[in-house]
Amino acid sequence: MVVDCDSCEVRGKACQECVVSVLLGPPSTVELDSSERRAIDVLAGAGMVPKLRLIPITPVNTPEVA
Repeated sequence: MVVDCDSCEVRGKACQECVVSVLLGPPSTVELDSSERRAIDVLAGAGMVPKLRLIPITPVNTPEVA
């Protein structure tokens, strides 16, 4: 998993409550492997760290105007 804060829809609004900011400070991009992601999920489930609040921006395809 690659966490790119520049492509997060809630960047700025939710950074203070995101586990990435809590653990590493506000980075531009973070890469988490599956075991790191599971560890964060377990810690968040136990209330020890905030959950990952990443919401990737999804490009909207709009029809081109001729």
